[in-house]
Amino acid sequence: MNSWIEAARPRTLPLALSCILMGSFLAAATGTFSWTIAILSVLTTTLLQILSNFANDYGDAVNGKDTELREGPRRAVHSGAIPASTMLRAIIVFSVLSLASGLTLLTIALQNAPANTFWVFLGIGIACIIAAITYTAGKRPYGYVGLGDLSVLIFFGWVGVIGSSYLHTLDWNWDLLLPATSCGLFAVAVLNVNNIRDIDSDRATGKNSIPVRLGREKAVIYHWVILTIGMLCVSIYTFQNFTSYSNLLFLLSFPLIVKNGLAVSRLKKASELDPYLKQMAMSTLFFVMLFGLGLVLQ
Repeated sequence: MNSWIEAARPRTLPLALSCILMGSFLAAATGTFSWTIAILSVLTTTLLQILSNFANDYGDAVNGKDTELREGPRRAVHSGAIPASTMLRAIIVFSVLSLASGLTLLTIALQNAPANTFWVFLGIGIACIIAAITYTAGKRPYGYVGLGDLSVLIFFGWVGVIGSSYLHTLDWNWDLLLPATSCGLFAVAVLNVNNIRDIDSDRATGKNSIPVRLGREKAVIYHWVILTIGMLCVSIYTFQNFTSYSNLLFLLSFPLIVKNGLAVSRLKKASELDPYLKQMAMSTLFFVMLFGLGLVLQ
């Protein structure tokens, strides 16, 4: 059981929850919020995140990307704790569970939506499942060519926040692109910390993440760019929609985000950098909670 828990990587779950919580808070601020939709959204996203983590564990092992050079938590398939065939079955099971949960969510949330909206969201949901699996699994994993950052921005930012908000409100609000981008970029920052930590092992195995392509020094600059744009986007949105000083609560999370940037800049050893994956993930969740509270307390 411990091996399965490790393979599910619980410390990544705050990121999965962050985008759904932000979308739900934004919907609640307009007076349109459903606990049923929120709970089903959290369940679906959690299943997708576990699916992604299982597929990542499986894909890196069978593609030879997990080696003794890699830092970070033990990988279940590579270590032999879980056979590859068993992990593959788990991937199939969680794909089915994610689809079932998503279908239930869409059926309930979109019953009064315009025609064809259900099919649009179903397509997005299937794309989420495919993206979760093919990040490192399959013949041409997109995570090995540096496209993981874009995928995280899309699914942990734009799709997660704007999509979950729509499920509550049935109203497209493109102003939400700014806070959604912030949420997505902070999730990208977590991935970037991971890729900077693994830069030597990834380079040795041909995994061309953005830090491998840029080199460590430029990857650190890239990290600061991600964090800075993330903080700017939510600040601009708040300035444009300011109604109360409670809207500024999210600023209390910025020192933690800056702390992450400073750690990435200063720490050279992979083992020292590893705790800052969790720190950035929890900082993102803290940011979203403060941002949401600032909206509903106004």
